[in-house]
Amino acid sequence: MNILLLGSGGREHALAWKMAQSPLCTQLFIAPGNAGTPQYGQNVNIAVSDFTSIKTFCLENGIDLVVPGPEDPLVNGIYDFFQQEEALRHIPVMGPSQYGAQLEGSKAFAKQFMCRHGIPTAAYREFTEDTFEEGVAYLAQHALPVVIKADGLAAGKGVVIATTTAEAQDAFRQMIRDAKFGDAGKKVVIEQFLSGIELSVFALTDGKSYVTLPAAKDYKRIGEGDTGLNTGGMGAVSPVPFADKTFMDKVDEQVIKPTINGLFKENIAYHGFVFFGLIKVGGEPYVIEYNCRMGDPETEVVMPRLQNDLVELFLAVTTGTLSQQQVLADPRAAATVMLVAGGYPEAYEKGKVITGIPASTANQLVLHAGTTLAGSQVMTNGGRVLTVTSLAVDLATALAHSKATAAQIQFEGKYFRKDIGFEFV
Repeated sequence: MNILLLGSGGREHALAWKMAQSPLCTQLFIAPGNAGTPQYGQNVNIAVSDFTSIKTFCLENGIDLVVPGPEDPLVNGIYDFFQQEEALRHIPVMGPSQYGAQLEGSKAFAKQFMCRHGIPTAAYREFTEDTFEEGVAYLAQHALPVVIKADGLAAGKGVVIATTTAEAQDAFRQMIRDAKFGDAGKKVVIEQFLSGIELSVFALTDGKSYVTLPAAKDYKRIGEGDTGLNTGGMGAVSPVPFADKTFMDKVDEQVIKPTINGLFKENIAYHGFVFFGLIKVGGEPYVIEYNCRMGDPETEVVMPRLQNDLVELFLAVTTGTLSQQQVLADPRAAATVMLVAGGYPEAYEKGKVITGIPASTANQLVLHAGTTLAGSQVMTNGGRVLTVTSLAVDLATALAHSKATAAQIQFEGKYFRKDIGFEFV
């Protein structure tokens, strides 16, 4: 099979690494890719939501499968674009329809879906400009802390956990009246705050059946001890020590199964990954959010632990035979440490030379995220620059190996958290 993978981050490098191992993968193309992805395929200078250029490339290169890494092409309707174009209809796209992608693209859509199908989630209400004053009054009597969410995609920045009524009302006003997040904040979801510990669970579905991939926990805050600003993710671990069989059985019965059944009952086209952002509250799972693709940096710990042929799983999705597949997970622990540019997640500089990148081994993967090539030099090209993932018999050892390698890699302004997985070691 000739496969086109869309994206340029650490998630896509991990997916490229995994798919390139498959005997079913004849040629792998990554659009646009990064400085590391040419190890496993050919970079193509096409933006992930440039559907016209993607169409031309697919037809000229005999593409048999398209795998979108990030959410943008899915929320923008790449699945529908392929379905509507007669010349492309035969090429499967790993992901939901644009309507289905609203599970990630609209917080209100996701909450309504969960309520319809009895999936445990925090109590909520939604407001718009038309009900602005009602929202202000609602916040005045709401218990604290309270969660304020822009309905649409806001690059991971559209969520505020307010500890005072004034802070909550100010965040609400900024989203709706000041258009802080543009159209994403035209509708706002006000949600009950849940206190617990979070994790990420991933399913792959053909729209009817599903398999569950290894669970992971990521670390969003820039500072050690989970302090400071939110980021795209500073590291991840898998397996998740508190997600034992009893808890995961509850996740399966109360969250995953009703979600997939709900998609099927509502006739929502969905062939790809479902990301469940969960919180464990008193031993019970609640859904914080859905995403319609794999997480980043969670993919960097999930893929090394996945012992199945990923392309074979994708093929089972396209042929409706996923129910015949069984996921096998490496029993070892995986730990990812993310190296970021100085100043991230606020203003940061690009174009810094990176040195000391070691070759990947059987027990350690160095994956590129925000990098580019300038001649033979690898340069920084994003806020999150590189990830180091190690596999070991236990989490403490895996973390130690990842941190040691992260310390060896050099670029101006480099920063990484040295306490990923701190609750468990």
